[in-house]
Amino acid sequence: MMWDGLHWPSRVCVTCALLPTSEHSNKPVLPLLHCFTKKHIHEHAKNKRHNLAIDLLYGGIYCFVCQDYIYDKDMEQIAKEEQRKAWKLQGVGEKYSTWEPTKRELELLRHNPKRRKITTNCTIGLRGLINLGNTCFMNCIVQALTHTPLLRDFFLSDRHKCEMQSNSCLVCEMAQLFQEFYSGHRSPHIPFRLLHLVWTHARHLAGYEQQDAHEFLIAAGQGQQPEPLQLHYRPNLHWGLQSDVTCQVCHGVSTTIDPFWDISLDLPGSSTPFWPLSPGGDCGVVNGESHQSGATTLTDCLRRFTRPEHLGSSAKIKCGGCHSYQESTKQLTMKKLPIVACFHLKRFEHSAKLRRKITTYVSFPLELDMTPFMASSKESRVNGQYLQPVDPLNNDNKYSLFAVVNHQGTLESGHYTSFIRQHKDQWFKCDDAIITKASIKDVLDSEGYLLFYHKQFLEYE
Repeated sequence: MMWDGLHWPSRVCVTCALLPTSEHSNKPVLPLLHCFTKKHIHEHAKNKRHNLAIDLLYGGIYCFVCQDYIYDKDMEQIAKEEQRKAWKLQGVGEKYSTWEPTKRELELLRHNPKRRKITTNCTIGLRGLINLGNTCFMNCIVQALTHTPLLRDFFLSDRHKCEMQSNSCLVCEMAQLFQEFYSGHRSPHIPFRLLHLVWTHARHLAGYEQQDAHEFLIAAGQGQQPEPLQLHYRPNLHWGLQSDVTCQVCHGVSTTIDPFWDISLDLPGSSTPFWPLSPGGDCGVVNGESHQSGATTLTDCLRRFTRPEHLGSSAKIKCGGCHSYQESTKQLTMKKLPIVACFHLKRFEHSAKLRRKITTYVSFPLELDMTPFMASSKESRVNGQYLQPVDPLNNDNKYSLFAVVNHQGTLESGHYTSFIRQHKDQWFKCDDAIITKASIKDVLDSEGYLLFYHKQFLEYE
């Protein structure tokens, strides 16, 4: 939306609604509300020749002649002041205010000879973690989190403001970990404080027995403390999963949307029957994954996850249209995509009769397009196949791989490692205290247990 004049003086010209020139800027401003996406503001600019408008969200000045934003120092300061006033009225205080160095800090920056220039060969951020006794499950997740771009930017810009009285804040320890990782030190870090806090907040992970890396990831994000880590990175990993239940008699649809932490995917070889590909379908490349070798792909797993499922006569649901219990089908699709997407491949099977690890190889791509699995694309799928051609210019739902967690061994005895991306096409293997360079082939040939992707293009709300 463009400028509506809500927080500006009400003295406006009744003819053209222009504000008088203010002391902050010599540019007239339009106090008229028009939407940008539907081009209403464009029509107004063309008809009235009012070529300057203000973006309501960020306070930026947009020029319709240049078709670009114009930087104005005075306007930026006004926008900041108005933001502070709006946040104060809403009772949220200083929300995500930008850091502006003081004179003392500027002086320190000028005279600090240790400032580092980040290059493509830079190894800052790469640091091993000492295994404190079967703690590889924690180390591999810490490596993935410390190389999550948005988390890194958040913690290194000193955004966390702790309100806890004790020294048991898990988020504070994560902030300290980021400082340790990006300090430039090469010696392995000993995460004893993090382990202590994990044991404190997640009792089921306490002790030196072997633990599940996926359970640690969930515990880190949903910790039972006044300010769990999820408050800072849960929005980045948060899925909006749409469930559509369709009555088989009247075809009425009941829709619910629930938040999910990650997506857990069934694999071939488990006791749950795996939905096969259509005969002769998709023998080419989808999402950079080839079916020619006969390997199961991440796309296959997502197709199975989002396929319609018949609930059967033993699971009848009361239909709002029929006013009686009827058989139905259920289908899951993605209503809202997270900025950082985590896929959990269900390699550990626990049942009354069976406890085992599933070692089925699953091919996963460096770049992933989630468009076929969106709720908006549901009508374009037949038998799980997405029939519409994927638009290569539409980047809204495209992701890039940046971390992979692997498990070697059996259900009873094993070891976790991780691959992390430092720069574009530069990968490293993290095996507790040992960091070694890895190739893209090493990454893509690995078994895969947890796959971390981040959006290629961010949408700001």
